[in-house]
Amino acid sequence: MSAIVNFNFNPFPSLATEHLTLRQINSEDEHEFHILKSDSQILKYLNSKPKTFDESRHFLQKIKDGIVKNEWILWGINEKNNNKLLGTVCLWNISEDHSKAEIGYELMPIYQGKGIMQEAVTTVIGYGFKTMKLHSIEAILDVHNLKSIKLLTRTNFVKQATYQENISFEGKCIDMVIYKLEKCSSSS
Repeated sequence: MSAIVNFNFNPFPSLATEHLTLRQINSEDEHEFHILKSDSQILKYLNSKPKTFDESRHFLQKIKDGIVKNEWILWGINEKNNNKLLGTVCLWNISEDHSKAEIGYELMPIYQGKGIMQEAVTTVIGYGFKTMKLHSIEAILDVHNLKSIKLLTRTNFVKQATYQENISFEGKCIDMVIYKLEKCSSSS
């Protein structure tokens, strides 16, 4: 008999790693959150148009509302000795019926390539499998996002499929790839 899934994010589950704190985003993070949602380098593979500050603030409120409703969970990432928001990592598209979720993440360009996201993603994977009782976690991304693909393979995700989808805000067809990690294949 399989474990019952646990999608309760109240109170908010802050997580700690050796170097990082994964925490709830607050109003003090609005400036950095806006950068994450408007920087062209960060958005390059996210198929999203840059947001105005008001759009970012509205989107942040939508995220907070979804967390309260246990629809998804998004953590702000910061170094333990500094409360400045460096990026985010989330579990969303959560399916209770299939005990799975999709992982997403973004990081300020200046902090990329330093192992921060691998540390954060590994911790969130552990939370997804151990606390939420998920059976699998997927990532869907642009096939050209090689840094993200490298991160996923380092954390034991396996390529499942490639497909073309018209999801770009510019109306272009984009080649997408699905990576998947199953609880039985993870070291969590």
